[in-house]
Amino acid sequence: MKSLVLAGVALVVLTGTSFAQPHAHLDTGHLDPRLRDRGVGVPVSLFGTYIQKGQFFIYPFFEYYYDTNAEYSPSELVPNGDPLDYEGKYTATEELLFLGYGVTDNLALEFEAAIIQTRLEKSSSDPTPDSQLPDVREEDGLGDVEGQIRYRFLRETDSRPEMFSYFETVFPTADDFSLIGTSDYEFKLGVGFLRGWSFGTMTARISGAYVMDEDAFELGECSLEYLRRLSAQWRVYGGFEGTQDEVEFLTEAQWHFSRRAFVKLNTSFGVTSKATDWAPEVGLLITL
Repeated sequence: MKSLVLAGVALVVLTGTSFAQPHAHLDTGHLDPRLRDRGVGVPVSLFGTYIQKGQFFIYPFFEYYYDTNAEYSPSELVPNGDPLDYEGKYTATEELLFLGYGVTDNLALEFEAAIIQTRLEKSSSDPTPDSQLPDVREEDGLGDVEGQIRYRFLRETDSRPEMFSYFETVFPTADDFSLIGTSDYEFKLGVGFLRGWSFGTMTARISGAYVMDEDAFELGECSLEYLRRLSAQWRVYGGFEGTQDEVEFLTEAQWHFSRRAFVKLNTSFGVTSKATDWAPEVGLLITL
């Protein structure tokens, strides 16, 4: 991860830094005013980020999780465990790598993988014996690995918003009862609409998910998002995202210090009790 970041910084230096002009997909000076915040690219799963045909994104980033009332069920962590839900203290650090490629003007592919270190302090009311589930359980290793296909069906016009869709596959990376990773395939299909206004760009998304090991369909992630370009170097983002009863409020600042790279500073706060209390993120997105 450190090598990727250093390589990205070297690439920016060698290719030249421009403070007078935004990142390539932010260069919207001659576009329709509705596109001034986002440019002409296809939205990827990274908040407030759009990719154009022929662009290749490399985004190494770091995320931290802190949750004092993380919901868990012993039956998901140990064989023959208690099926009731309890609340424990959960912390984790995660190093992730995101790769994205703009195949056409309307089609993009992406891939993401994570290495995670977790710690769960079980609830004092959890009756699971320490021999099965200790007071503190720690795990580290490969986290979620997923890929997406994203396609824009309609471009924004005077009479309609832009419409895009995405299909996501989460690959199994862990055994049953693991605290990290995913034990079986998960599939998500979503649709989104976005519209540029004089005050900023609004996006709404909704998705459905199929969890293979549970053989169940359920409501996936939904979001309402706002993006605003403040200057050639700065964009800000705010939004609500959630899955059923886990809703978070997110904020992000983007510093486009070069035509080939920008820094993303993101923080999420739990709105509902089942959402993670606090999860900051920092990363460097490099464009080839």
